[in-house]
Amino acid sequence: MRVRRRSGLLARASDSTRKKSSSNSPIAASPALPGSVHIEERIASKNLVHSFYLDEKSWHEIGGAATATRDDSTRWRSNFFLPAGFPGSVSQDYLQYMVWQLPTNITGWICRALITSSLLQAVGLSTEPGSAAAASAAIKWVTKDGLGAVGRLFIGGRFGGVFDQDPKQWRMYAEVIGSFGGLFELATPLAPDYFLLLASLGHLTKAVARGLKDPSFRVIQNHFAISENVGDVAAKEEVWEVAGQLIGLSLGVALLSTPVVATSYSQLALSWMIIRSFHLWLRYQTLAALELPTMNFKRLNVLIMEHIQGRPLSGVSECNKKENLILPYTMLMPQIRLGCSLREVITLGKTPLEIEEAFELYNSEKYVLIVFSKSNMGILLKDGCENTTLLRSIYQAHVLFHSKSFDTFTLKQSLTSMQKSFASFLDELVAAGWNPSKLVVKVPSFSPTYTLKANVEERQQ
Repeated sequence: MRVRRRSGLLARASDSTRKKSSSNSPIAASPALPGSVHIEERIASKNLVHSFYLDEKSWHEIGGAATATRDDSTRWRSNFFLPAGFPGSVSQDYLQYMVWQLPTNITGWICRALITSSLLQAVGLSTEPGSAAAASAAIKWVTKDGLGAVGRLFIGGRFGGVFDQDPKQWRMYAEVIGSFGGLFELATPLAPDYFLLLASLGHLTKAVARGLKDPSFRVIQNHFAISENVGDVAAKEEVWEVAGQLIGLSLGVALLSTPVVATSYSQLALSWMIIRSFHLWLRYQTLAALELPTMNFKRLNVLIMEHIQGRPLSGVSECNKKENLILPYTMLMPQIRLGCSLREVITLGKTPLEIEEAFELYNSEKYVLIVFSKSNMGILLKDGCENTTLLRSIYQAHVLFHSKSFDTFTLKQSLTSMQKSFASFLDELVAAGWNPSKLVVKVPSFSPTYTLKANVEERQQ
């Protein structure tokens, strides 16, 4: 879909300026390219600035490629151990606390490894204190725990930014993954020679589940604590959990005492599968009861659809019930890439001319909507974008996607439609009990923002 070209911001570049500039050249030392459009890219989390010069047939990245490579190689390291947007996203004492927390955790786990050896001696593995057999068994047992720790490390480092957006989904995924861990452990009597392998896999899988469960539930606890009483809410949740644990253990012991389960592995396995399936159903009902007042992609999908179709907007309770608990938002239509980069847009086939036309069209907006296909769209964010910017861009993407004649409904028409309808959408959100500022649609911390500079020739004049 192309926007009809308006008055050109873009002058034709000479053949000599169409040669791509060296990616290693610093921005300050790079000559301006006459006849080009200058787009400046900023990555605030890395304090980086790149420059792109577009002419009608090619694009030039000045001082960007080498810096981008360096950015890509270090991005995972910083985001793995620190929250997205650090240091601005956390309190000033966060890093000092975590630096002290690390050696505290290390010494705690050293003590746990030593205690494990003593426990194994106590159950009769060896009658001599400090025996090699007990130490060897302890090493194997601690290794199993170590595999589980690796799983939690990966989940916490790689997926830390997703839990605020959809805690219900990730809490449910934790239960399903934990069930697979139980299956590995349940299979140990069938292959006793592979006990350590199966037990380790079970422990690893359950640790991954715990890595999803704990941060998801902390988000849910914060939702419950409307009076800044997170500690009290967490303590009472512990009471409920322990009460359930005591009752469950009592019933489990009673079940294990029955002759059928006690003497038949097949009956034990069947009982576990039936009870675990019931457990998953109960967990789903528990999460479905939550009424989160924030707007994520899923709930926004419901609300925008209702507004486009002229129906009253759902309130918080009703919208949470309509939300798909299992389906990840990446499978919703249209697929929207918030905070995509200019390199990505160019790689996916957009020409410099199309990019320039898009920036012209969105001159009064803090975003640029790029359409790759009907169900696949990207959003370039400009300097100064805020929550309202994200809402406007997502709303327009839905207007375009749900248009009855996508092939003839132009990008400009969808933008005009959004600009006419967005104010009423905000008013109806407030009337339905939503707070438009409570938006949990996450933009990656490394996402760039853009500024369209003056034409180089105009600036030099």
